[in-house]
Order: sequence, then C-alpha cells, then structure tokens
Amino acid sequence: MSDFEFVFALYSLLLGLSMVELLGGLGRAIEARFAAEAERERFAIGWLTPLLAVFVMLDLLSFWSAAWAARGDIAVSNTTLMAVAGFASLYFLAARLVFPSHPEGFADLDVHYFRVRRIVLGLLLILLAAQLGYYLAQPDLAANLARPLAWIMTLILVALMVAAMWVKSPRWSALLLAALVARYVVIYLL
Repeated sequence: MSDFEFVFALYSLLLGLSMVELLGGLGRAIEARFAAEAERERFAIGWLTPLLAVFVMLDLLSFWSAAWAARGDIAVSNTTLMAVAGFASLYFLAARLVFPSHPEGFADLDVHYFRVRRIVLGLLLILLAAQLGYYLAQPDLAANLARPLAWIMTLILVALMVAAMWVKSPRWSALLLAALVARYVVIYLL
C-alpha cells in the first residue's frame, strides 16, 4: 500500500460520509414533505437548501479529485493524518448542516438555508484557502495554479460564495447557488 492509498483511505471515508449526509438529509426532507401532505400540513422543501446540497456535493467532488492530483506529494506522517482528518471533518460538518436533522420542524426549508448558509459556505471557503495554501507550498502542484484560467475560475467561485453568504433575497440566493452549481458543471465538462 502506497502512502497515498493509506492517507486516501481516511480522506475518502470522511468525504464519503459527507456525501451520505447530504443524500440522507435530502431523503429526510422528502419524507417530511410526504408526511406533511398526508397530514394536510404545509411543508416546502424549496430550492435553496437542495441547491446548496448540490453545490456542496460538487465542491466535495472537486476536493476529492484534487487529492488525486496531489497523490505524488502525499507522505504518511502524524501531521498529514491530522491535517487530512481535520480537513475532511470540516467537510462533514458543512455537509451535516445543509439539511436540518428534523426537517418537519420547519414549514419551509428556505428558513433553514438562511440560518446555515454563512456557516456552510464559510467552512467551504476555509477549505478552499487551505487547499490553495497546500498547492502553493508544493512546487509540482503550484504549477497547476500558474494558468490564468485557474485563478479566474477560483475568483469567480469565491465571489459567488461570498455573495451567497450575504444576499438576503431568496430569488438572488437561488440565482447565486445556480451559478455556483453551473460553474462546477462547466468545469467538469471541460
């Protein structure tokens, strides 16, 4: 087993649990919607929380693939294991907060979105800064950042995330989240 395989096992476990958390949250929200319909109560999933979930999942996938790009620079050490565990744990926390534990406690999940968006997007910005710092510290990886397109796409990502953290309008929030999702879809298709 290579150093990368050893470290990646921990990383992928925690990131995989993050994906499960996002999908489980969506499942709970859909179940709450069905229960509300059966009881003739009001419950709206809305667009904001699901869009945030899709964005977090796409962002998570980008970090998963970034780990592959860094595979040649990974060496097993206590510092590496702690850094990977801390990094992936922040991802799990962000994913955990996207959907409420008990969605039936909300009439509309957009309310939940506005409660957690700054925390979730703030955690993702911290993770992005950590990734960029790591890349810049590794000569082989820093070359990936030498292209202007990489910086332009990163600046667009940061600008959209910061805007989504502070916009109060549900319509503008949905547009910003859709733009964040579209940005990743375009990058993945290039």
